[in-house]
Amino acid sequence: MADTFPRQQARTQRFTLGIPRSFRISPDGSRIAFLRSKSGTDPVSCLWLYDVKAGQEYLIADPAQISPGEEQLDPAEKARRERARERAGGIVGFATDEQLQIAAFVLSGQVYVADLTPGSAGTPGQPGPAGTGAAIRAVAAPAPAADPRPDPAGRRLGYLHQGALRVADLATGEDHAIAEPAGTPDVSFGIAEFIAAEEMGRMRGYWWAPDGSALLVARVDESQVQRWYIADPAHPDRPAAQVRYPVCGTPNADVSLVLAAAAGGQAGPGRPTEVVWDRSGFPYLVTAVWDSVAPEAPLIVVQSRDQREMRLLAVDPATGATSLIRADTDPHWLEIVPGVPARTGDGRIVWTADSSAARRLLVATADELAAGTAEPVTPDSLQVREILSVDGDTVLFSASAAEPTEIGLWTYGPDGLAAVAAPAQTSLAAGSRQVQSGRLAGGTLVTATRTLESARLAVRVLRDGQEAGQIAEHAEHPLLPDPHPVLFSAGEHAVRTALLLPSWHQPGSGQLPVLLDPYGGPHAQLVLATASSYLTSQWLAEQGFAVVIADGRGTPGRGPQWERAIAEEIAGPVLADQVDALREAAARCPDLDTSRVAIRGWSFGGYLAALAVLRRPDVFHAAIAGAPVTDWRLYDTHYTERYLGRPDENPDGYERTSLIADAPRLSRPLLLIHGLADDNVVVANTLRLSGALLAAGKPHSVLPLSGVTHMASQEEVAENLLLLQVDFLRRALGEAAAV
Repeated sequence: MADTFPRQQARTQRFTLGIPRSFRISPDGSRIAFLRSKSGTDPVSCLWLYDVKAGQEYLIADPAQISPGEEQLDPAEKARRERARERAGGIVGFATDEQLQIAAFVLSGQVYVADLTPGSAGTPGQPGPAGTGAAIRAVAAPAPAADPRPDPAGRRLGYLHQGALRVADLATGEDHAIAEPAGTPDVSFGIAEFIAAEEMGRMRGYWWAPDGSALLVARVDESQVQRWYIADPAHPDRPAAQVRYPVCGTPNADVSLVLAAAAGGQAGPGRPTEVVWDRSGFPYLVTAVWDSVAPEAPLIVVQSRDQREMRLLAVDPATGATSLIRADTDPHWLEIVPGVPARTGDGRIVWTADSSAARRLLVATADELAAGTAEPVTPDSLQVREILSVDGDTVLFSASAAEPTEIGLWTYGPDGLAAVAAPAQTSLAAGSRQVQSGRLAGGTLVTATRTLESARLAVRVLRDGQEAGQIAEHAEHPLLPDPHPVLFSAGEHAVRTALLLPSWHQPGSGQLPVLLDPYGGPHAQLVLATASSYLTSQWLAEQGFAVVIADGRGTPGRGPQWERAIAEEIAGPVLADQVDALREAAARCPDLDTSRVAIRGWSFGGYLAALAVLRRPDVFHAAIAGAPVTDWRLYDTHYTERYLGRPDENPDGYERTSLIADAPRLSRPLLLIHGLADDNVVVANTLRLSGALLAAGKPHSVLPLSGVTHMASQEEVAENLLLLQVDFLRRALGEAAAV
């Protein structure tokens, strides 16, 4: 059978296989550990090491050699991967000691430790001694284990097991629990609860002291969180899965912190020391940092339930008492910025602050932050996106300047603020539009760059501003013409928009039906200066559509005011911006047939697609809504309450943004798609809208996906979903043309 793009995209997990990721650089900059599968179709991630001086990479750990056979995942690990949107298998995460001498990871619930010291890795590109990469050994830890993390000195290893945080001595093998639920099923230690992992970007729940003597541990009590039950109708013989789902307006998990000694016994007399802060006023634990620069004052960030105040606190490890360093407030909400807080080598704290125009970088002492005298070190014209690394007194961060579709690397340090320029010998064309990320340590910078000219990822290793080598990527080349999107701004809000046409289309040769392909909501940006962002959209264009993608108000990259334009109104502005983008695209390209317009989307994009066809049938003639939230009273606390508040405080806002009451208005073809195993946007959303449509006598289609979660990552499902959507669109828009 001939290969096709839908099959290839499914097999390559959207062309992510073979891509290097999760870089960790040694403090002296000489070695880089990272993950990558062996090819663009190999779904098993391996652990690799790159020698900067030699310019060679070594295979450290190959799961096929270490743990042959099919990977076995317990339900907790499956849930963790779902929260992280992790599609690959094998080694999907690892942690190291401070000096990058060992790496710890899990395979099928078993903990392993690999040697990363110089000379241990064997032949370049090949497994080391005994055919298993470098010296690798299993840790005698009870299974299933999860989230293993060596202490900074590499002497001990923390890991999770059945709700407990345990520590193993790597020299003696001694193993003990330092924090355990003691038979209480609703309590666990060291995990990232649902809200932390799904909405706050915190995937961990414990942090080592810099000397390895103690740990800061999250205690999670889910006894008050609602129990929801997700059944598999295709297998009625199996019991429904019980999940703890904190739906908006209901109790969250009760998250606290304790300090526990690592070497057995307890920190202090009797019990671990509790970290004390106003948990009733600030119930969300955003993150924690415990570094060697200021080991006497680990930092935590906490947030109020309404997310209008965030506090940066210092913890006293001896008593658990906290002191306020900084309090930020906003009348709507405060965004969580990845990578903060952090500390520079001289002890200053890295933080961010919002003005009306920009998210700006702060690098200041604790006293300056507390006194409110810290001045931003970036201008209003630069939108800070993420703090990527701190190397001594140099901060590496990503930001967008004049154009939000482009993301560059910047540094702030002793020499001030500077953009990271590509070395002269690289193949990047002058003025090339691009999106970058990176890591910096020991004077070694790893940059990962995608451009608008190519779908390939370029991973470069730089020393002192000069290219020292490249880390290979093995992703397959897509079986379709390279995307050449036209990027422009639309409407009074300058909505960034991309237009893709079939490669075979000649201007003036005929009218093309239009397909809008947005996400359109918070925390996801689709219109970027990267060809790889448009692969699926280009394939859809090749099927005979003009494809329009727009990032309207509420999407990231354009500053706090833009993000908060959807406060208490997540329906009207996002839909209006899609209409503006369509009109501008049609004005720029007369070949767009605006009498045949469809829209498709997944998750928030699915909500937007259904919203469009229900409320603007004069513009949109068909819609495909994948995994949509149809009633925001069915979605989680942290996300939903950020934009709409609590349901009992803003019932009109929830009613205004719900799609259920709009069911009688449907007059266009609508296809609803939902995974029955989705524990993020539960299938009740689709079923309730379908029930309302049926009650109103409105024809529609529902495609249930048995055993599929929110990711819909199964290969045959991912492939055929594309084909079925195109078939639906052709039929629906053909009917629209006949009306």
